[in-house]
Amino acid sequence: GTLTDGSFFQNQRSDSRNFVINRTLLTSNCREALRLFTPAPAKPKSDSLPNRQRREKKWYDEKEESVGSRRHRLFGATCIARLFRDSSHHPLRSGLDPSLQSSSPSIAHCISSFATGQGFQAISQTFGPPDVVINCAALSVPRACEMDPAAAMSVNVPSSLVNWLLSLEESNSLLIHLSTDQGAKSFYKEDDETVPVNVYGKSKVAAEQFISEKCSNFAILRSSIIFGPQTVSPVPKSLPIQWIDGVLSKGNTSEFFHDEFRCPVYVKDVVAAILALSKRWISDGKQTKLLLNVGGPDRVSRLQMAETVADIRGYNPSLIKSVSASTVDRGVKSPADISMDITKLVQTLGVTPTSFRDGVRLTLSTEVKS
Repeated sequence: GTLTDGSFFQNQRSDSRNFVINRTLLTSNCREALRLFTPAPAKPKSDSLPNRQRREKKWYDEKEESVGSRRHRLFGATCIARLFRDSSHHPLRSGLDPSLQSSSPSIAHCISSFATGQGFQAISQTFGPPDVVINCAALSVPRACEMDPAAAMSVNVPSSLVNWLLSLEESNSLLIHLSTDQGAKSFYKEDDETVPVNVYGKSKVAAEQFISEKCSNFAILRSSIIFGPQTVSPVPKSLPIQWIDGVLSKGNTSEFFHDEFRCPVYVKDVVAAILALSKRWISDGKQTKLLLNVGGPDRVSRLQMAETVADIRGYNPSLIKSVSASTVDRGVKSPADISMDITKLVQTLGVTPTSFRDGVRLTLSTEVKS
């Protein structure tokens, strides 16, 4: 998606909580989240107005009167936009293209740029200061970051976003920021040394340092490869499982690295972690300074990822050729093993990530239905 320039959308209110969401990396994997969390909360039995639009307006007005005027807002991924409906929240979101907008016609928007900060003041002037911010926006293609380090730093280090939040009076926002997996050993923990090997990794480390120094309330989530179904609005870049499936389905022999390891995480589990953090902040408002690894429970190589897809789909395993990552020049260095220890995630948020095999099965079954 276009992550440096997002649109912000307003929906109606529930429990006087408004949420703002900016276009993010998770847009690439949002269909499953949208499907899972789409149902809107039930209307009160006392509401009998015949017109749907009037019913919704009356319902929200009644809820605001009964709860008070406190407002909560959230910035983050388009894929998270509807999950808050599961707990009676109606988000404001960005990056909404016509295919998504047609499914949510009541949403309005304003424009903002992460690179320059232009448009942020308009958001606070229109909606007031946010209480929860989810920032997943990034320039996430390592080669692109390598070619333009300045652009990578301007987008991936959210200085304009953080400075805007700090400028708001009487605001104590919680910033939930998605980072990445960078390390130098298997199953690295949150307090292990960060060892970025490329501009993308360095920009993410710089972002973590900036947020830690500037923000009094934050949660940094280091995600591994996020995989899941295609989005409602298909993204131009290849999604990992879909790419493997597409290559093998053609019957062509393809090479996969046997010595590059990751802990791929199913998109629904990332959503669950963000939702758990948001709920906890909204309910108790305690000061939060948190760093969590958000990966899947399985350490797998690129080769094992392909073998899993082939096994589930029934493809001929001889199509998969094992090679070393050192045999391919990708124009940018890539860490060999950045598998992560997710013990802290499970203990802190009670989130149990989906196994890689089950996540692949869910992804492929959803693609078939779609």
